[in-house]
Amino acid sequence: MTDPRHIAVIDVGKTNAKLALVDAATLREIAVETRPNTVRPGPPWPHFDLEGHWGFFLAGLQRFHAEHGVDAISVTTHGAAAVLLDASGELAAPMLDYEHDGPDGVRAAYDALRPGFAETGAPRLPMGLNLGAQLHWMLGEDPGLDARLAHVVTYPQYWGFRLTGELATDVTSLGCHTDLWEPWTGRPSALVGRLGLADRLAPPRRATEILGTVTPEVAQRTGLSPQTPVATGIHDSNASLYPHVLTRTPPFSVVSTGTWVVAMAVGGASVALDPARDTLVNVNALAQPVPSARFMGGREYELIREGRAATPDANDRRAVLSGRLRLLPSVETGSGPFAGRAGGWSHRPETEGQAMLALSWYLALMTDVCLGLAGAAGPVVVEGPFARNADYLDMLAALRPEGVIAMGSATGTSTGAALLFAGDGAEAGGEPVTASDAQALRAYAADWQGAVERDEVLAAGP
Repeated sequence: MTDPRHIAVIDVGKTNAKLALVDAATLREIAVETRPNTVRPGPPWPHFDLEGHWGFFLAGLQRFHAEHGVDAISVTTHGAAAVLLDASGELAAPMLDYEHDGPDGVRAAYDALRPGFAETGAPRLPMGLNLGAQLHWMLGEDPGLDARLAHVVTYPQYWGFRLTGELATDVTSLGCHTDLWEPWTGRPSALVGRLGLADRLAPPRRATEILGTVTPEVAQRTGLSPQTPVATGIHDSNASLYPHVLTRTPPFSVVSTGTWVVAMAVGGASVALDPARDTLVNVNALAQPVPSARFMGGREYELIREGRAATPDANDRRAVLSGRLRLLPSVETGSGPFAGRAGGWSHRPETEGQAMLALSWYLALMTDVCLGLAGAAGPVVVEGPFARNADYLDMLAALRPEGVIAMGSATGTSTGAALLFAGDGAEAGGEPVTASDAQALRAYAADWQGAVERDEVLAAGP
């Protein structure tokens, strides 16, 4: 195969499904189309519109190929997700939304089956955030599912299967708090056998491998060459990490921002990860374990923002610093380093600008906590939407003296997924961030940390 010039990336986040076309030489996005990743209510359970996404992707590939040419396809998706197929390759059941609380109803039974954190690097999470918990609950909820189920494919490889007809899982998706993978040994965990899935979990492959070429049907519907290759695919946070694994010398860390903010430490300090604080071990595209910690920062941003679009001014900054307006954890109480703690405002913001500034600083402070829990050392690279939030970057730079680097791409996930083909084109890149008033920001941070430690009683909820 000659080196691809234009790489189409299927990029499914929890909030939106995207199709991006990436120039392999510059790693810039030539075109992007998006579609809401709406959860349908059921029956039998809340699930995603896979057929709607499939039509959207095919139409986008046809347009991209007609206008620019598509030479290869890569896939990246959110984690905690798999698709169950029957023997004919059709859905054995709708794809469960990992935020459904059904699995919590059989928590004790599942806990008796799952391996420990020392084996899998996966913390015990609520709802369906452990993929193994989803599988266990669905098999119990639908008595006929076990008989119909022929193949379990992790989510990036579902789209790879639709494109190529080839079945696989990938190590980055299996290594994303699924309970199904041992990151240190590089093999499925004992849970796979305990669930009766040992011969039905699709073969694990590295994200960088070529899964196959597009089927004749896909070629006909899109105009693509039948020889168009499709990469195995990658979990989205690891897609953000991949360019830096290729180009940076450890130690460093990458903060992938979106619905989830995931802090991933490469070559950092040796720390005892605490599963009670939503730390975990990810597996990168090279199949290496990566200590990580996370919280639902993008979700919290939207919950607190409530549609506000104000830009803080100098008066807002002075008021927040002098009045010590603080947003305290947690806004999203089901996960993150302060799971179970209901947070909110220390007192009501007087202006929208004050609220937005304190929110941005809160997100940076939470990110710093996650970096510490993961043992991060060296510079911090910020990917995704928060890399364009100047106030977030300002606070993080004050707290991380070894440096903060903001990446300019609209989405680090698409670039990282494209690099599964165009690895030689990776460049470290990014813009160094300098804190505007490090002393004042650190004093504010110390105040915030003290309030958290005191479990301060809040004047108002989020």
